[in-house]
Amino acid sequence: MNTSRDMTSSSISRRAALAGALAGSAALAAPAVTKASETISWRMVTSWPKNLPGPGVTAERLAQRITKASGGRLTVTVYAAGDIVPGLEVFDAVQGGTAQMAHTASFFWQGKVPASVFFTAMPFGLTAPEHAAWIMHGGGQALWDELYAPFGIRAYMAGNTGMQMGGWFRKEINGLEDIKGLKIRMPGLGGEVLRRLGAAPVALPPAEIFPALQSGLVDATEFLGPWSDRAQGFYRIAPYYYAPGFHEPNGTGECLIARDAFDALPADLQQIVEQACAAENAFALAESDWMNGAALDALVAEEGVQLRAYPEDVIEAARETAELVMDDAAADDAMFARILDSYRAARSRLAAWTRAGTQPYLAAR
Repeated sequence: MNTSRDMTSSSISRRAALAGALAGSAALAAPAVTKASETISWRMVTSWPKNLPGPGVTAERLAQRITKASGGRLTVTVYAAGDIVPGLEVFDAVQGGTAQMAHTASFFWQGKVPASVFFTAMPFGLTAPEHAAWIMHGGGQALWDELYAPFGIRAYMAGNTGMQMGGWFRKEINGLEDIKGLKIRMPGLGGEVLRRLGAAPVALPPAEIFPALQSGLVDATEFLGPWSDRAQGFYRIAPYYYAPGFHEPNGTGECLIARDAFDALPADLQQIVEQACAAENAFALAESDWMNGAALDALVAEEGVQLRAYPEDVIEAARETAELVMDDAAADDAMFARILDSYRAARSRLAAWTRAGTQPYLAAR
């Protein structure tokens, strides 16, 4: 009997058994990852009418970017608002597994996630380039990730409609008194600012704005910029077009992705999704700036739109009220307070350079 050899064989057997057990445990613990050779189909639900100039076009193009860059390994099919779920229910659709992706705007989730408003726009807040700087370099993305983590959702910047207009009004606004009692479609904290100034903000998805304006359900509406607004036909009912869009100086579109669906992708497809969002975010902002100028000229020259500037007393009251609205929200929500601190710090840091560089140049030009 060779005791030494038997002990060695026994030790090897025990080690093999242990290794097998550990490997099995690891396999059970690890998330399922799609093999590189498999093809995957995702649904993208949106908050926009199909092919709406601006965000509707962006959603279609984002899906095409992912599908083409992946060589068809990850195919994304777009469903406009109402095709599968209403436009204001796409967050729930991604969270619940009805769709793997959504294209939308974060302030639509203000009732569910109050701090979501930061990731589209804030009244008197960051411009589109400043917002991107905060998200990518100032800690904004990490806060966004943390905010949506309890819902099993990842979020990315994925399109931008740039500087917004103040809105369309049936009647002229000559001062603060004309704000009182005004029924206006305005989401986000901008709507709360106007409410405190005496208006009656109404929450409506994009597809329902024109009928509401036409029927008199609302007296005024904001939406995006001239390119998208002209396509919606608001000028037919409300000929006074006001600026500036103090409520929304940035129009970041939000791509929502179910975390489990994203985590199941191979690493190269994950990279493709992230890079497609980044590419579309930059492309869409340039597109909106390019198209808005021509659309504004056409609205004035061909449609008889009357451009107006908000009276100074409205701007001053709105600016003061906006800070109070944000402070009040922060007092009731610790996460909101953390993000507000980060956002204000970014605004302060970026404003110094804007005052020194951009503003003098624009005045000189």
